[in-house]
Amino acid sequence: MRRAAIERLLPAAYQRAAVPGSVLWALLDVMEALHAPDEAVLAEVDALFAPYQAPGPMVAYLARWVAMDHLVAAPRRDVPLPLPLNRLRDLVAHGAALAAWRGTPDGLRTALELATGVTGFVLDEPAERPFHLVVRVPTEAADQVALIDRIVAAEKPAAVTAEITVEDLPSGRAVGRASVPSPSVAPPAPASPVPAPEEPS
Repeated sequence: MRRAAIERLLPAAYQRAAVPGSVLWALLDVMEALHAPDEAVLAEVDALFAPYQAPGPMVAYLARWVAMDHLVAAPRRDVPLPLPLNRLRDLVAHGAALAAWRGTPDGLRTALELATGVTGFVLDEPAERPFHLVVRVPTEAADQVALIDRIVAAEKPAAVTAEITVEDLPSGRAVGRASVPSPSVAPPAPASPVPAPEEPS
């Protein structure tokens, strides 16, 4: 708020006393300076909620908005984030799509790729073990098993058990950002194996 605008809010007697060199004149200058940082933030407030523009500490806060609490460390400045900031930004940017696909193989695989920066995860559902999921982790992500375990526990269906194995799978560092399936496109319905009988004419 500019000093002139602040001055107009004062009683008339104070406005007449606000002359150059007076204590009130100096006080108004100080008040303008105190408002400046807050006004700079408000001028670009949209950036606070944009994953790729928000300040680092704000990204962890935004992660909670899109149900990524399990990937955010305790809210203490001395505790580092459990994954690099750029990957957390990717997860926040795709948070709505990941939430729509939570509990599906595509959703879990995409979350793992975004969080680790590695592609090549294989999800198996053994026929001999119903309601069980085997997550095969490429060796490039072997040093991130603790993070992978947290993601799998949060993203898998609640009634499904899971195990994580590190294997020599063809993989590579993700280039750019992982592709997230569009939640607005429903998966195609399976074709009926038996044709419907024709009605008699």
